[in-house]
Amino acid sequence: MVSGLRESKKRATREALSWEALRLAVERGIENVLVEDIATAAGVSPRTFNNYFSSKYEAIVWRELDRMVRIGDILRERPRDEPFWESIEHAVLAIYGNDDETTPPDKAWTEGVRELVSSPLLTAEYLKADAAMTRALAEAIAERLGTDVEQDMYPRVIAGAVGAACSTAQQQWMNADPLVPLGPLIRQALGYLKRGGEP
Repeated sequence: MVSGLRESKKRATREALSWEALRLAVERGIENVLVEDIATAAGVSPRTFNNYFSSKYEAIVWRELDRMVRIGDILRERPRDEPFWESIEHAVLAIYGNDDETTPPDKAWTEGVRELVSSPLLTAEYLKADAAMTRALAEAIAERLGTDVEQDMYPRVIAGAVGAACSTAQQQWMNADPLVPLGPLIRQALGYLKRGGEP
């Protein structure tokens, strides 16, 4: 019980640091944000920040990595007799939203996120996170299908495709004019995979 509480507290701290890193980078520009700023905004010391992340870039990108890990966790919990792609869709939409989202995002925020993710300063961190994201989801898919992620390419191929669908939907969301909710775009992108790539 104590161990579970400790882990929950650690996760809450990590989430707070990552969120503040993202928020400040969007508001000020990533070049104008220091680790000290992020730590102060999250109510912790810079030393605590360094216990969780090696840089502000890692803190920003962690949110996407965590989403894919959580998608994998949800997938593991889906009923075994549920059709595979239904389980995938449920797990992804549990994290990214669903068609009930009717309120479009804030324009200033969307523009800030678009500018941030296109920053060359984040390229290397995104590449590292993308590999980790694909691996995490592939392991969950392999468990779901009762196969070996090292020996069977299928889980890795599907994980890469799901990650690409989510990323493409997010890009569409950031560039949409007028603004639209993310959930329906995620559902649409996953629909292409479910139908074997046909529009």
